[in-house]
Amino acid sequence: MSIEIGSVVEGVVTGITNFGAFVELPGGKVGLIHISEVADVYVRDVKDFLKEQDKVKVKVLSVDERGKIGLSIKQLQVPNPNPVAGPKHMHANDNRRPANDNRRPNKFNTLSFEDKLSKFLKDSDERLGDLKRNTESKRGGRGAARRAE
Repeated sequence: MSIEIGSVVEGVVTGITNFGAFVELPGGKVGLIHISEVADVYVRDVKDFLKEQDKVKVKVLSVDERGKIGLSIKQLQVPNPNPVAGPKHMHANDNRRPANDNRRPNKFNTLSFEDKLSKFLKDSDERLGDLKRNTESKRGGRGAARRAE
């Protein structure tokens, strides 16, 4: 069976990496579903969505001259109308929350843009001052006075 761009085929996940999943297609050919083509929500870890030996339907996106086959599951899915809620099995470290999450927002999220900006500028000035003091102390005090000798 020839693999054509735009066709939808079924395959079996044979391997999962941090950048995507390899799928064995009919005819023994292997294609890659890039992490960005796994789902229509943010994918931190492919293993949250797929596991080895899963049967998946994929759309063929590309076939290059070396025979590499680009695949997508995302392009076969109906778009998620509420992408903030994400999948039921959201990754534990994912900072997005489902709409029905009742936890209190953290202090940083309640600040206005202007408050965040002023806090950033204050922190930045303090860090620059610390850096300047450390640099001057390594030169033995005031740099201009030493060069005059």
